[in-house]
Amino acid sequence: MSVYLAELIGTMVLIIFGGGVVAGVVLKKSKAENSGWIVITFGWGFAVAFAVYAVGGISGAHLNPAVTLGLASVGEFSWSLVPGYIIAQIIGAFIGACIVFIHYLPHWRETKDQGAKLAVFSTDPAIAHTPSNLISEAIGTAVLLFGLLAIGANQFTEGLNPLIVGFLIVAIGLSLGGTTGYAINPARDLGPRLAHFFLPIAGKGSSNWKYAWVPVAGPAIGGVLGAQFYHIMFNGGSVVPLFILIALLIMISAASKWMPSESKVTTHYQNNAENVS
Repeated sequence: MSVYLAELIGTMVLIIFGGGVVAGVVLKKSKAENSGWIVITFGWGFAVAFAVYAVGGISGAHLNPAVTLGLASVGEFSWSLVPGYIIAQIIGAFIGACIVFIHYLPHWRETKDQGAKLAVFSTDPAIAHTPSNLISEAIGTAVLLFGLLAIGANQFTEGLNPLIVGFLIVAIGLSLGGTTGYAINPARDLGPRLAHFFLPIAGKGSSNWKYAWVPVAGPAIGGVLGAQFYHIMFNGGSVVPLFILIALLIMISAASKWMPSESKVTTHYQNNAENVS
């Protein structure tokens, strides 16, 4: 199996389990309906762990353009492979989302909330405030890359690493995911959002393309930021790329002063967590 096919299959598996757990929680008449945020965060963690088990020995199981870019930026992955990996990841995410759609086929018509349907495929912020949302995604993904590199530097019992990575995803979701739904992966958001746009989902509403660039750009910046920070702290790398990225985030943060926030809560993960609390 080629590394590109492995990335496609691994990302497809990731979305089948990850999108599937969200569908189970937010779609009407699912037996898991309203089971809440904790179920979603652990579902995504297990999704990542199993996807890494599936293809990690073939492609390294990046499953995420932010991971691919971050590793390439510190010389731990070949730039020549980056375009193929990213394309494969987006296609795999698209296919995985289509499988989730088919699996929950009768539930789409039973669910009237258009936002809940979109939440199965892609993320949206709890408070719509573009600079803050972008920074949130960047921070979450920076923590992801720092954590992945830190995990890789430790010795575990053979076969345990993917499970540890899964718990890293759970930790990010529990601690940092409440702001934007923690895409922390451009392919995880863009591929399924494209599926939402093209699939014949009953009463689906908008795919919210106005927000779609945030879970792509934020993780891309954060992935490089996290990898560069780890590289500087532990491997003596150059501080120049890190300073450039930090300056970029500071400028975005400063711009938030002139951008009003919206108080409306839009994320359906939070709505369901509140329903069971």
